[in-house]
Amino acid sequence: MKIIVVGGGAAGFFAAIAAKTTYPQASVILHERSNQVLSKVRISGGGRCNVTHACFDPKELVKNYPRGSKELLGPFHRFQPLDTIQWFLEKGVALKTEADGRMFPVTDSSETIIQCLLKEAQRVGVEIRLQSKFTLETFDGDRLILATGSAPSGWDIAKKLGHTIEPPVPSLFTFNIPHFPLESVAGISLNRVRLELEGTKLFQEGPLLITHWGLSGPAALKLSAFGARYLAENNYEVTLSIDWLPQFSAEELTSLLTQEHSHKKLSSIRSLPLPKRLWNLLCEGEDQQINRMSKSTLRQLCEKLKRDRYQVKGKTTNKEEFVTCGGVTLSEVHFKTMESKLHPGLYFCGEILAIDGITGGFNFQNAWTTGWIAGTA
Repeated sequence: MKIIVVGGGAAGFFAAIAAKTTYPQASVILHERSNQVLSKVRISGGGRCNVTHACFDPKELVKNYPRGSKELLGPFHRFQPLDTIQWFLEKGVALKTEADGRMFPVTDSSETIIQCLLKEAQRVGVEIRLQSKFTLETFDGDRLILATGSAPSGWDIAKKLGHTIEPPVPSLFTFNIPHFPLESVAGISLNRVRLELEGTKLFQEGPLLITHWGLSGPAALKLSAFGARYLAENNYEVTLSIDWLPQFSAEELTSLLTQEHSHKKLSSIRSLPLPKRLWNLLCEGEDQQINRMSKSTLRQLCEKLKRDRYQVKGKTTNKEEFVTCGGVTLSEVHFKTMESKLHPGLYFCGEILAIDGITGGFNFQNAWTTGWIAGTA
């Protein structure tokens, strides 16, 4: 049997190694059109490679995939982060868990992961062809695994074979806000806010980073991922509302200010979990004793703290974490084997599929899982 793998990224390598390990007699050839394999692995996580995430319950794990969560549940019961950790450990690479759950090699170097995959591919006997332009016309194998990520060439091949491609749009980006009123406090980060896309049911709660051009950090990135299609359809021009204090209701906030701090000036309040500079900016120069403020002024302040609106116009994509929403329609693939429902012998894995995860190692876990299933099948 001759197995052709197209794409020298994480999913392609994992599929090729799994195929050769499962079928030692088969000839496994991996085609990579550039002169370098595993380039996304190299830059991931700032050059440290965020291999996976310490989430070991498949039902919880799938919640980190804006698209593909339903389809990945079965595959994650077969190959999940615990299996990834074990796989690398058996090859001599130990992973460590950081406070936020992201997992990296203990060396803090993506080169460790690259060398591990290259050595394992060599050990089992995968043939790697660099600068190799694959075409259907020259295909001479028995099985074809497409692992071309978000490269249009892979979608073109899938399309020629009758597959539907969901149009690709960016995911995981920060929000640009022209004439940003909070620019003077750029660099401030908050542990917990609630971001909502007005007019939708889309929201995220979590850490936020204020930048010179708008909003970033985990809450913004997650919201951009779950709202990727909606945001693209609206040309990235939307109203974003921020609840700066999601732990308090409007009533609790009002009573806290009027009862516990009534004799204090706004600027001297320190019990709210907001940085001093941001708090003073949100108070918009109001700095009188709370018991001397009019009810309407106090109400407006509480409303602003609970629903502070900003007009978003555009996005900024972090090139390292660039992820695409879109790809081969999932209903056309058997997730027990990753085989095409239209073409027996054709398999898909990784980001060529209409699956994408949020930042934190989830996109690599999709690559390892679907690559392993495609290769072993």
